[in-house]
Amino acid sequence: MKRVLLTLVMVCGCFLAASAQLPSVTLKSIDGKTVKTDTLSNNGKPFIIDFFATWCKPCNRELSAIAEVYEDWQKETGVKVIAVSIDQAQNINKVKPLVDNHGWPYEVLLDPNSEFKRALGIQMIPYTLIVDGSGKIVYKHNGYTDGAEEELIEKVRELVK
Repeated sequence: MKRVLLTLVMVCGCFLAASAQLPSVTLKSIDGKTVKTDTLSNNGKPFIIDFFATWCKPCNRELSAIAEVYEDWQKETGVKVIAVSIDQAQNINKVKPLVDNHGWPYEVLLDPNSEFKRALGIQMIPYTLIVDGSGKIVYKHNGYTDGAEEELIEKVRELVK
């Protein structure tokens, strides 16, 4: 009985965690604009939040892999990607050159104190979230292996059916 109850609590906990709203943290965009994370949206369509750092090779591979198919994803599903740099303040000046060098077409936010990352309970990067059209976190993924972006777009496709 205890096992059943524990399993039920764990399943409910995972479900609740996966359908949480975004926390409210104030960040800056790469252009210097102030952005409240709890107001991030994509006009009722799903969006992806991808946490990265300039020094994180798997992060850069993931964002580059998505960039190659991003235009197709947008045409098909209307999805938007928001990349969140967790580079610390002393390295923040490296973010824009990296983004420009790779030609990443994403909205880029800066989280130099890792407030947004901590508020979401993220331990390691790359870390990817999918947020549905109503602002609920519906999918979380840690790490990157080549081809993992296919799983990401499949989850988005399920939301726009």
